[in-house]
Amino acid sequence: MATQGLVTLLLHSHQRAFGQPLLACDRSGNAGRLICQELFAADMAVLAHDGAALDAGEGPRLTYANATALRLWQRPWSAMVGMPSRRTAPESERRDRAQALSTAQQRDAFRGYRGIRIDRNGRRFVINNARIWTLRDGDGRACGQAAAFADWWLL
Repeated sequence: MATQGLVTLLLHSHQRAFGQPLLACDRSGNAGRLICQELFAADMAVLAHDGAALDAGEGPRLTYANATALRLWQRPWSAMVGMPSRRTAPESERRDRAQALSTAQQRDAFRGYRGIRIDRNGRRFVINNARIWTLRDGDGRACGQAAAFADWWLL
């Protein structure tokens, strides 16, 4: 999916799931370069993965990571996007992560998730008060999930 279309999907799906805009300055009607730049440069981490089943094969693959997420996981876009999203968490934390994603899938949204993540070099960090929501296309069909959080610390 083209980045502008994915950003529009992220913003509209967040608004639908939580009843509030993802960005403080709501420009969800503007699918142009400016909104893409604003989301990419946001202080919060924003990630999305495709709609592959959580328990099938390698599971969903990342389709989006903004600059904050890329810095946290210490990966360039080319290494992060396309990677199985389960690899963002250490193996010992993947069960809890999958449960949170499943809960968000069932409810369409989940607020207040906390978990441990691991970067490319093995450094662990805690994400706190994350929002997870289902991405829905124009016809209302689920086509992935996204997460956003602004609270994290290194372990």
